[in-house]
Amino acid sequence: MVRAEGVHKSFGRLEVLKGIDLEVRQGEVMCVVGPSGSGKSTFLRCINHLEKINAGRLWVNGHLVGYRERGGRLYELRDREVAAQRREIGMVFQRFNLFPHKTVLENVMGAPVWVKKQPKDQVRERALALLDRVGLSEKARNYPAQLSGGQQQRVAIARALAMEPALMLFDEPTSALDPELVGEVLEVMKQLALDGMTMLVVTHEMGFAREVGDSLVFMDDGVVVERGAPREVLANPQNERTRNFLSKVL
Repeated sequence: MVRAEGVHKSFGRLEVLKGIDLEVRQGEVMCVVGPSGSGKSTFLRCINHLEKINAGRLWVNGHLVGYRERGGRLYELRDREVAAQRREIGMVFQRFNLFPHKTVLENVMGAPVWVKKQPKDQVRERALALLDRVGLSEKARNYPAQLSGGQQQRVAIARALAMEPALMLFDEPTSALDPELVGEVLEVMKQLALDGMTMLVVTHEMGFAREVGDSLVFMDDGVVVERGAPREVLANPQNERTRNFLSKVL
């Protein structure tokens, strides 16, 4: 579902990604952990071309992300073509980014109606089903300001699912939540994993990684330091940098 080869990304003179090689299989839940500034979120943003890579290649579902290749050279896609690629990729951010002036239902219905031009009645039915799936069917007529942080994040997940993506990216989806609200969001993510959704999750929730993840990647200083089965990496990390990090967070 995702393949990264030699991905580099710099902001000016600051090199944030220094050659990332990763593969995520269809249906896999990959959790990415590491210290702040290690490049985790930047890598996630490169996958849907919110950030343009400086070198390397990224594929999602067999398609080169953001570019087409001719004669060994890359040519950037037009904005319309990039937007079409993004329809296959759902992304949930740390902040919920809901439209405050629209109801919960309108937030979830928005993209399929505006972007995919799908019939409103059809979209409404699916949106209500998605809100039921995340446990918020009774909040359909509420506005974001009337919801808790955990509820808003669950709406954000439903909104991403409304586009029927092949891949879901989660960028520390619980880091902005009060501790007692974290569990309700993680429970929705667990159900997505059980349903077979391919997920790439940047997280500090080691319990989630251990219980739900199929693979665990530790990043530091713009590189993949270690990768393996979550329980094995967490219990017996092979790299000294991984051991030092986990000793501070477990």
